[in-house]
Amino acid sequence: MDQRVRTLFADRDSPDRDVAYRATIGLFEMTSVPVSWGYDVWDRMLSDLEHREGHRRAFAAQLLARLATSDPERRMLKDFPRVAAVMKDEKTVTARHTLQSLWRIALAGAEQQALVLEALEKHFADCAHEKNGRLGRTDVITALGRLAKATGEPSIEGRAEALMEAEPDEKQRKKQRAAWRKAVR
Repeated sequence: MDQRVRTLFADRDSPDRDVAYRATIGLFEMTSVPVSWGYDVWDRMLSDLEHREGHRRAFAAQLLARLATSDPERRMLKDFPRVAAVMKDEKTVTARHTLQSLWRIALAGAEQQALVLEALEKHFADCAHEKNGRLGRTDVITALGRLAKATGEPSIEGRAEALMEAEPDEKQRKKQRAAWRKAVR
């Protein structure tokens, strides 16, 4: 791992929120493409999925999702349940950040895509009666839209359409359709 990456990880722990935020954005930008240092931080991120601080759990889940394309050993296939579990975090913001990033794992390959699609569809069904369930369902549709846009895979739209059709509340269905349109734009 080069010095710039080490510095960004150190800055993530800064008490200065601006410094920590810029470091997070820098790491996210770097991981928009495969990186060579993914395994240098992989185990630490897995451990942070259970950290006592919600922002650490969210960052770990988000970074692991982004590192999936830097995973030639295909560790994500084994570690996916741990990452996906953070979608059910006790803190809404942590759960949402995870849910909104999970689709990136699907960019790593067909098996990863299958895991992500199954997890998102299950979450859509399971969160219906939870606190913030409507928001969770809309986030699922947004994630599917982002994945469809990134991959160009037409079957994802059909899956999202089936979920939206299963939504009994017409007002929520309209919000979900708007979220889909915005995500695929």
